[in-house]
Amino acid sequence: MSARDFNRDVSAAKRAADHGPVVITDRGRAAYVLLSASKYEQLTDKRSIVDWLQTNDDIEFEPARLTSLPRAADL
Repeated sequence: MSARDFNRDVSAAKRAADHGPVVITDRGRAAYVLLSASKYEQLTDKRSIVDWLQTNDDIEFEPARLTSLPRAADL
């Protein structure tokens, strides 16, 4: 969708974004992408700390192995 078409009919762009990403072009080149809020949340996984604490999902955590201990400070 061109930027001109987007400015003329924002409602049409919003309806189209309900079915998938809408690429908005400026001078024939992709400039912006319009997404529904739910699709954006899926892509960014913007959950609150409360959501994370209430989840039943397994969260994999494997800390990096220490190869050496920090050196004592020279005083």
